[in-house]
Amino acid sequence: MLLSADADDVLAAAESLGDALRAAKAEESAEAFESTVRECNEAITEATGVEYGEACDAGSDCC
Repeated sequence: MLLSADADDVLAAAESLGDALRAAKAEESAEAFESTVRECNEAITEATGVEYGEACDAGSDCC
């Protein structure tokens, strides 16, 4: 199910997620951070109905 939101809300949420991921990367082990990114990707997929790993087109190196 795709959620509707205006572009400003989407950009603000993306910036907030980016900030949180940067902080987590600095604080977590590589393995823990990779797990966090996977969880984020799954949450994005659930919330938007878009398979994030496919949408970003970065293959297995997608972060």
